[in-house]
Amino acid sequence: MKSELFTPYQLGPITLRNRTIRSAAFENMCPGNKPSQMLKDYHVSVAKGGVGMTTIAYCAVNRHGVSFDGQLYIHDEIKPALKEVVDAIHAEGAKASIQLGHCGNMTHFYTCGYKLPVGASTGFNLYSPTLHRRLSKAEIKQTVKDFGNAVDFCRDCGFDCVEIHAGHSYLISQFLAKRTNHRHDEYGGSFENRVRFLNEVLDEVMLHAKDDMAVVVKTNMWDDCFRGVSIEEGIKVAKEIAKHGVHGIILSGGTVSASPMTILGGAMPHKTLAYYMPMKSFWWLKAALNFPGIAPLMMPKSPYHELYFLEKAKLFRKALPDTNLIYVGGVQSRANCETVLSEGFQLMQMAHVLIQDPAFVNHMKEAEEKDEELGKNYRSQCKRSNYCVGRMYSLDMRCHECVENLPAKLQKEINKAEEENKRLNNWQ
Repeated sequence: MKSELFTPYQLGPITLRNRTIRSAAFENMCPGNKPSQMLKDYHVSVAKGGVGMTTIAYCAVNRHGVSFDGQLYIHDEIKPALKEVVDAIHAEGAKASIQLGHCGNMTHFYTCGYKLPVGASTGFNLYSPTLHRRLSKAEIKQTVKDFGNAVDFCRDCGFDCVEIHAGHSYLISQFLAKRTNHRHDEYGGSFENRVRFLNEVLDEVMLHAKDDMAVVVKTNMWDDCFRGVSIEEGIKVAKEIAKHGVHGIILSGGTVSASPMTILGGAMPHKTLAYYMPMKSFWWLKAALNFPGIAPLMMPKSPYHELYFLEKAKLFRKALPDTNLIYVGGVQSRANCETVLSEGFQLMQMAHVLIQDPAFVNHMKEAEEKDEELGKNYRSQCKRSNYCVGRMYSLDMRCHECVENLPAKLQKEINKAEEENKRLNNWQ
């Protein structure tokens, strides 16, 4: 085939069979913080569906880095089950990656197991809601070690790659932004100080990765919020990351606490989010989301356009010409894939399309084998209603097409979002 899309790519010490990666979109398929059969089945379906590498999302490097009960964290009890998942992914010909991070203040004391959640600085998290305290220097050093030990743990499980989450206003990102870092020691103030924790984490990660584990880092191009990381500072952060010799940098943007739809594109399905949200834990947020006019203020939409991060990503491509930059954001057609490759990005991540159709990559390839023109025009049927997003924070990640007997109000919300996206993107 003429396109690079279906050709192998050398990512550090590992070879991917093609240029596609299932991005680390949270599955919420780990009840009790343990891998489930559902988690295994989903990632195996994606691997069988042709993706080059699939990424298990949002695994905390320690207990107090956990945001959700359905999220993994590194502990010995889960090792046998994770090995089974990785072996099954490998059996389908794909590589296996896992995202490592720490939520920082984006949690609650009854979820993270601490009397108070921790972050770069002391403050109040409105979305939990809960107070949080700043990490001491000794705790910072221990968290850095936890990242390194997590790499060893993942190697023992058979993973080929680790993805370090340094964006979206989780812990590493909280140190980077003035909005969340009010420290007056060597970890706060100047850019050099605010990037120190990230640099220490990556030093430790690369030490443990040695020469047999691929390492990629997800970072924000910009935070899209007041006193957040700007594009100019985001480029400086990316250059700091590149100095460590990581094998790829994933370019994202937005923050979960201030601009979540910048990350995802489109509108948050407020009715879906509220419908699945447990009353006991989030009664106040559930009530606010159901109150007319409040939800759009809390989570304003970001009109969805295919390849919505591309123009900003091109600025990073220009600033870091010799670094492997991995594109993510609105890839949902064969034409999108070719555009990403033509702009100098060798790999691309995708999630929504692989929720709606885990075999999307194989279907693109099969369409081209059948007819070149058909292959060129192949498009996912995902219309980006974000139902999967609204559902996954409380229940599990699932496309609305796989759910029977949806309440009428949720179907109406889905239809409205899909119609708007169809209009904005000129979909037929």
